[in-house]
Amino acid sequence: MLMRDYRFPPRYGPEWGSGGIFGLRYHNGVLYYTLAFEAEAHFIDVKTGDEKVYDFTLLGDAPTSGGDTYNAVEAVDEFIYFGGWVHAPAVYREERRILFHNKYSHVHVYDTENDSIRLLWKDSIHHETDWAGEVSDILYDPANDRLLIAREDGHANLGIYALDRRTGKAEALIHEPSLKGTIVHDTAFFGIGNNFTEGLREIRALDLIGGRWSAFKLGESVDGRPYIRPEYGPLASAYNRAFAFVRGGVIAGNPFMGEDFRFFRLFEFYTFYAPFRVNAINLGGGILTAYNAHHDAVYRRDSHVGDMEWTSTNTIPGPSVLVYIAPPMVKIVGAFGARVTSIEKMDGKLLVATNTTPNTGSTEATPFDTGNRDIVVLDEKIVQENPPAVSFSLPLALPSMAKNLGAGTFGGIPLDGYREPRMVLYLSGDNRLTVYEYDLSLPGGEAVSETFEVKRGKNILDLDSFSGIVSFELERPEMKGKVRIELR
Repeated sequence: MLMRDYRFPPRYGPEWGSGGIFGLRYHNGVLYYTLAFEAEAHFIDVKTGDEKVYDFTLLGDAPTSGGDTYNAVEAVDEFIYFGGWVHAPAVYREERRILFHNKYSHVHVYDTENDSIRLLWKDSIHHETDWAGEVSDILYDPANDRLLIAREDGHANLGIYALDRRTGKAEALIHEPSLKGTIVHDTAFFGIGNNFTEGLREIRALDLIGGRWSAFKLGESVDGRPYIRPEYGPLASAYNRAFAFVRGGVIAGNPFMGEDFRFFRLFEFYTFYAPFRVNAINLGGGILTAYNAHHDAVYRRDSHVGDMEWTSTNTIPGPSVLVYIAPPMVKIVGAFGARVTSIEKMDGKLLVATNTTPNTGSTEATPFDTGNRDIVVLDEKIVQENPPAVSFSLPLALPSMAKNLGAGTFGGIPLDGYREPRMVLYLSGDNRLTVYEYDLSLPGGEAVSETFEVKRGKNILDLDSFSGIVSFELERPEMKGKVRIELR
């Protein structure tokens, strides 16, 4: 593959912290991605290396900033449809603020046959501090030859919209905020809920043939323990089921098959470690996605949002991991830094876009993107190889404080491919630890559990007698200790 650039250091692009490389899509011999916050859409002819860069000035005047931070892209026939949001022009204030009068939500279309770009649709409320819902996902509806766009991040015009891909006419189908969706059989499933207040609240389903909507609850946890704040990233489809990847786990199922949605705890650390601002792709009949260590964060500890938000968004329990889902197996296939922003497959290779820096908050803007972003090229056979050595470390005060919210079960660590996994517990007093063992079998079965006496000081628990996925719960709160889980 011929590319001029694989690495992108900080450059002009007023916004909050760092954007990233989003929307990676290989289609009809062209590789597309958007570089945010620079607001640059790149189109590369992978045979010749010829590259076209578009600055979104069909929306307004330069200098532009923004682009896409949720991977809103779809390919149909010879066209690549790419969406998101853009400041055109960008207006930065010295008091670390961005003005939003010129912020537009958008969908563009790139014709791979004649190398042309057209603005298909745009929307703005031209407000100083608020904005119209960003385009965070684009699905093609083959039954009605239209685009379905999801909009959750914003203050107005949220929900699911149907967009005519020829005329650009948009029609609101529902007004509940929705970040992501996926198509299963003849139904489009969408997550409903606001990620910065509650997370995923329910799943709505649109019958693409009859046009009817249905609503479904999220369901109980396979390990039998409560879960909280399932902020969600991508939805994906495989096995005639919908998979919603959320903070702390995966919600999978299909009520139209007579199977309720179930919650499978996965990478629950009671931090903002989550599959957020990343996509999921189908690979080898399964699903490949990432859980990110540092995608969104409060930068200043004295920020108005409070100390708890600073702690939960800046505690780094482990590396970002690339995860392959092939039920009942969940397998870690890659370990990366702060976050993975986009994933695509091309010619037997995996393109993995990464970033060193998260998005930050509303009073923490800079006139330039603050992250170092790059594209890593891997062989897709990594899903068949041994997993990388990975470790996770967590202050036990976080799951202990979660008990006040009715939760507290942590972990959800996939053991597939590891021969010598172990847990090291450092405790300030004697306690009892329950280990829940389960897998991502479909339909979801129940976990089995085993309880161990653990002592004050250092405890080592070998996990090689367990299989599948394991989560943990201490009987009594532990505010001073920590846990380290080592996979090798």
